[in-house]
Amino acid sequence: MPQTNAFSWNTLIEAHINSGNRNKSLQLFNAMTHKTHYSWNLLVSTFSKSGDLQLAHTLFNAMPLKNPLVWNSIIHGYSRYGHPRKALLLFKEMNLDPLETVHRDAFVLSTVFGACADLFALDCGRQVHARVFIDGFEFEFDKILCSSIIHFYGKCGDLGNAARVMGFVKEFDDFSLSALISAYANAGRMRDARRVFDNKVDPCSVLWNSIISGYVSNGEEMEAMALFNSMRRHEIWGDFSTVANILSAASSLLNVELVKQMHGHAFKFGATHDIVVSSALLDAYSKCQHSREACKFFSELKAYDVILLNTMITVYCNCGRIEDAKWIFNTMPSKTLISWNSILVGLTQNACPSEALNTFCEQVFAKAITLGLESDQIISTSLVDFYCKCGLVGMGRKVFDGMTKTDEVSWNTMLMGYATNGYGIEALTLFNEMRFNVVRPSAITFIGVLSACDHCGLVEEGRNLFHTMKHEYAINPGIEHYSCMVDLFARAGCFGEAMYLIEEMPFQADANMWLSVLRGCISYGNKTIGKMAAEKIIQLDPENSCAYIQLSNILATSEDWEGSAKGRELMRDKNVQKIPGCSWADC
Repeated sequence: MPQTNAFSWNTLIEAHINSGNRNKSLQLFNAMTHKTHYSWNLLVSTFSKSGDLQLAHTLFNAMPLKNPLVWNSIIHGYSRYGHPRKALLLFKEMNLDPLETVHRDAFVLSTVFGACADLFALDCGRQVHARVFIDGFEFEFDKILCSSIIHFYGKCGDLGNAARVMGFVKEFDDFSLSALISAYANAGRMRDARRVFDNKVDPCSVLWNSIISGYVSNGEEMEAMALFNSMRRHEIWGDFSTVANILSAASSLLNVELVKQMHGHAFKFGATHDIVVSSALLDAYSKCQHSREACKFFSELKAYDVILLNTMITVYCNCGRIEDAKWIFNTMPSKTLISWNSILVGLTQNACPSEALNTFCEQVFAKAITLGLESDQIISTSLVDFYCKCGLVGMGRKVFDGMTKTDEVSWNTMLMGYATNGYGIEALTLFNEMRFNVVRPSAITFIGVLSACDHCGLVEEGRNLFHTMKHEYAINPGIEHYSCMVDLFARAGCFGEAMYLIEEMPFQADANMWLSVLRGCISYGNKTIGKMAAEKIIQLDPENSCAYIQLSNILATSEDWEGSAKGRELMRDKNVQKIPGCSWADC
């Protein structure tokens, strides 16, 4: 169309974009002789929204003069598709341009605060907030920006500043109240979140979604379900976000019937074509071990975007269909950081089943490194996890040492790698390094170090660490911590301490814990406690043939022939079958 003006070109390009033919729109754009600001904005915005960030950024860099709209598009695209750090770098670059005043734009500021929240970058967000004041931007009059700031402070745990920002609000609207509810929920303060919600007369669906989402994220799925039922009684049917939240609750409860009901509800209201709802459905079916339904739903979708494809990669990895996950990943038209994280985390969860899979894992990691993605914490941590699961602990440590930035998850991954591979001393040394670097240990950290002590028979070290966990870090031990300590004491013959822990802990000892005690009793010939442990196992797991056999053997060793015979007879009476070739190591 050599004689056609720019308006006609732009109209035709926009028509192809609206029909989903982005490639054709790009061809037309490249054929334009005189490109306008509108042309550039249209293409950068289109590819940013679709997740093709590499192409969007190429177009962005080629622009002769960048305007506020195109800065907004590219920053928002990176933030939306899992690149919050890149979004912040672009925001910084934008503010270095003396010709730009886009930092006063509420839309881009909201995006930047969202990126800071995703990165838990409290200092960075505070600096941006300070700039808002310096520039004289009256954020209290912009509902969305104000909500973004409150959400940022809340997610970063700074509820004091969240409340102060709330104090600037001229009129409490649903957006600001929703942000405050989310802030309390992110801090685990659901009572305060509920108080804000309950004080609102006739709450809208946005507030219902915020409080339901808060309960789901804090592991209170039943309360979320109760609120959803109350919502329906009030004849408030919610929106796509409501469906996604309830699907998340149903998947956490492993309630596949509820997932199917919500699937029907979503289909009835046309929500299954929404990206968030579709992803939530796929994830819910996968977590409920109904991968067939997930795959069927995926095959029925008319169109996919990068978010859905990322979710499906995770679904396939979770159900062991690695080849399908590989196929999606390899054929994706564009890959975001989340795409790489999805495939890498999925592959590490299935590490070591075959040489071919391990080779593919190494190829994916190598490609990620060539793209410069090794600086991403999730990818590097996945690589550490992969090597440790393959028994290549030295390689895992090499990657760990090369990480430019580490967090609690990275340290825990390396520590668990040492512990599960029998490197007890190295695990304890790493734990001391972790404390030296002022990384606060978590409950998972202590599972790793206590497990390391258990495997290496380090009784005194385990005892001290258990005390440190409770009294120095105020971490309440879970059943995994007690199991490690009971096994450690039983292996060392410290039956008094093992039994004290079992009686003291706020949980009922399970069969595995009593098996640890029984193992120790057999090694040290403790008939009294061994007999009690075997009887406990029989109560908790009546089909466990090893418990009957070991009970009989303990009694026979102490020349209690009558009791030994009764143990075997009890096994026959209950029709418990002995596992062929069973050894104590298999129990």
